[in-house]
Amino acid sequence: MSRIYNGMPASELGSEGWHKPWSGPNGGNCLEVMKLADGRVALRQSTDPDGPALIYAPDEIDTFIRGAKRGEADFLLM
Repeated sequence: MSRIYNGMPASELGSEGWHKPWSGPNGGNCLEVMKLADGRVALRQSTDPDGPALIYAPDEIDTFIRGAKRGEADFLLM
């Protein structure tokens, strides 16, 4: 596989291994996530699987999820 970088076409990461942990009642429009071999996490928009993948380090994902659980991102819902 070529170098994995932030903003790369998500299709270059392949079609296997993507999960939809944030699906909702929005008609299937959701984020998809893939854990990479080196521990980083890729995110893509399900409606644009060939679009860009955002690549995050494990500590970035950990900080985001813990903060969301504490309600620190609730302002995005209002």
